[in-house]
Amino acid sequence: MNPAIKNIFLELEKLKLDAMIVSQPCNISYLTQTKSRDSYLIVSKKKNIYITDSRYLEEAKRDLRGCSLRKIEGSVFKAIASSCKELGLLRVAFEERYLPFAEYNKIREELDYSIELIPAHSLVERSRQVKTSEELEKIKKAVSITVKAFKFIQGFLAPGKKELEVAAEIERFIRYNGASTSSFDIIVASGPNSSFPHHLTGERRIRDNEPVLIDMGVDYLGYKSDLTRVFFLGKINISARRIYDIVLKAQKQAINKIRPGIKASDIDSAARSYITSHGYGKCFGHSLGHGIGLEVHEEPSISKREDCKLSPGMVFTIEPAIYIPGKFGVRIEDICVVTRKGVEVISGTLNK
Repeated sequence: MNPAIKNIFLELEKLKLDAMIVSQPCNISYLTQTKSRDSYLIVSKKKNIYITDSRYLEEAKRDLRGCSLRKIEGSVFKAIASSCKELGLLRVAFEERYLPFAEYNKIREELDYSIELIPAHSLVERSRQVKTSEELEKIKKAVSITVKAFKFIQGFLAPGKKELEVAAEIERFIRYNGASTSSFDIIVASGPNSSFPHHLTGERRIRDNEPVLIDMGVDYLGYKSDLTRVFFLGKINISARRIYDIVLKAQKQAINKIRPGIKASDIDSAARSYITSHGYGKCFGHSLGHGIGLEVHEEPSISKREDCKLSPGMVFTIEPAIYIPGKFGVRIEDICVVTRKGVEVISGTLNK
């Protein structure tokens, strides 16, 4: 049996549930180990049913293992309800974060209220936090393509280039080097634009003697990467050099604390306390990091509010930052995996 689905069975047993309707595409991909497109999955001990339409039926026949296929004829909601009834289910979980209210109501109506729908939160996401060796290999490949892209684009950067030109060149490079696409809109933030944490890459031309923050990632066989570096064209002024050094040391403080059993909030605190001690606490507003895998942002969150304990196989970013409004910003982001003894920085070959 697929270990991922087996874990969901165990969770359903604890909650005294008969089955679960999975609607979030990444969760379906994780459980079936194939890319999900316009589909639903019913997970139950009696049978796992993959519901899709004629566009993806042949792909599903070719790729799926351990699931029965159901072709949508007419309404997808009728197909879901009929499957639940045929299996004799009584208490069925649904993903409360992802199933739209309108769709929930349609399924509810098709069930004739004979089956109880129970909201469930993060049943699959908790399982996804710890990566298998196969998942780690895909993430590492995504990271290696991203590292190559950073090394390539360093030679392309020059005063007069538009931010959008740089982003387009990165997109072209990663596709030629094995990635299906970028994992999010590439951020190229030059000069004062780098003070916006999620700047929308635009028409501004890069100027000499200013920082250029680049945040990018790729999608490799469904698994994502996410790295950030700051490049300086011409001279680095004293203020920028000092802040870059603070951010870099804050990141090292956090990475040095990573090991199994430590709380995610303690990792965040290590970097945040260092930045605050140098007077820039108010200039670092976002969390220190986030899990990464089938999604760019997934569990675990590395934040001051997250008390989950780290386990071997968890993969997440560490990205401290200082943003000076109207002037510039510095963010340094790497991807770490928790090992049995500590941590491995899998983007460590990318020079900071």
